[in-house]
Amino acid sequence: MSTAETLLVLTNLPDADSAGRVARMLIDRRLAACVNILAPCTSVYRWQDAIETAAEVPVLIKTTLARYPELQAALTEAHPYELPEIVAVPLHEGLPAYLAWIGAETGAA
Repeated sequence: MSTAETLLVLTNLPDADSAGRVARMLIDRRLAACVNILAPCTSVYRWQDAIETAAEVPVLIKTTLARYPELQAALTEAHPYELPEIVAVPLHEGLPAYLAWIGAETGAA
């Protein structure tokens, strides 16, 4: 699997429980090979003309370009936010064996 076919998807969830549920769902459906649930953070953003501050749990999702459309649809459906942050970043470098594992776990290999 080439690096151009591998994505790192970023999102934030409101708490560890929802992050765990989303992570397990993505792995169960083979939409992601691995999901890292990070320590809570504070997000500051403008929403509906007001500056908001919220505690959130960042999530890093490893997937493939081929699985991304299904992952985005599933994440959008499962996400508790009205407008979830879903950002996909293509990987330019990576350990070839790890990238191959991502492809195999998502059925893209």
